Order: sequence, then structure tokens, then C-alpha cells
Amino acid sequence: MTPSTSSAITLNINGEKYTLPVDHRTTLLDALRERLDLTGSKKGCDQGQCGACTVLLDGRRAVSCLQLAVAAEGREITTIEGVADGERLHPVQQAFLDLDGFQCGYCTPGQICSAIAVIEEHTAGWPSAATHDVRPEAGVPALDAEEIRERMSGNLCRCGAYVSIVQAIAQAAEATGTQGKEAAA
Repeated sequence: MTPSTSSAITLNINGEKYTLPVDHRTTLLDALRERLDLTGSKKGCDQGQCGACTVLLDGRRAVSCLQLAVAAEGREITTIEGVADGERLHPVQQAFLDLDGFQCGYCTPGQICSAIAVIEEHTAGWPSAATHDVRPEAGVPALDAEEIRERMSGNLCRCGAYVSIVQAIAQAAEATGTQGKEAAA
């Protein structure tokens, strides 16, 4: 008997369960966009380099173009369509609107999902390559522009809206009270 190359899987996306048959080679991005019509996550490079397809898997950011859909079964998947609380935008979404953290908007869903994870990672005390003192007794560093730029380096914006993106993330971190020792620059 030849092993099957497809399976029926159940994905938990934005608090809802979706059961669908997929070829084992189907990426999470393709399942979201082509099978479930959740088109907020964008296909940019399709090689995990640009971040346009970033979603949250169990609260951590992941490039969905490199994640197989079958490997996401049983995990909590949050796409851009699921970050708002009903009609109330997530603080990161609101900050992107307030500070024009986008131009064409193509990368914005991935930028926002990544920024949500950045703020949570920072709050949890995870250091980045830009963190000057990683000793536990040093505490959580300020989420300043240098930290934000380093932590967001996997998300590219062809329009060059980086200044506004950094400002939006700093504003969202401040709004949620998770900025660290000092105010963001």
C-alpha cells in the first residue's frame, strides 16, 4: 500500500477551528490564503526572507511560507484578521494608523503580527542582538528605536516606512505599558 500524501487536518485559527484536506507539502500560508480565504498574510518572497507572511503560532512569530500546514495542527494560529478585539483595533494596529506606519500596505499585516510578538518578547525579558546588557540583574532594557529596529529586522518594507513603523511600535509599547526601563526614542 502506498502511503498517502495528503491528510485532513484541523487548524485553530483566530479562535475558530477549520478542518480541511491538505497535501503534506502545503505551506500554512497557502492553506490560509488559498483554502481558507484568509488573505491578510501576504506572499512576498516565498522564501522566509521578507516577513510579509508573518503570523503568530502559539503567540510567537513565524513566517507562514516556511511552515507546513500539517505541522501547525494543534497550535494556536493568529493572523492579522484575528488581532483586533471585535471592532476595537489592537494597540499596534491603532499605532500603525495613527503614525502612518505603512504606505502601500502590502507588508503591514506581517509587520503588525511581528510587532505584537516583539512587544511580548521584550516584556518577557528576551534580549536581542542590540541588547547591551543581557545579565538577568540588568532587567528589561528600554524598547528604544535600536531595539525595535533589531527585533523587526526580519520584516522588510519596500516603501521604506521604517521610521513610522518604529514610532508606531514604540507608541504601542507605551500604550500597553511594556516599554522597559526608559522611554523609547
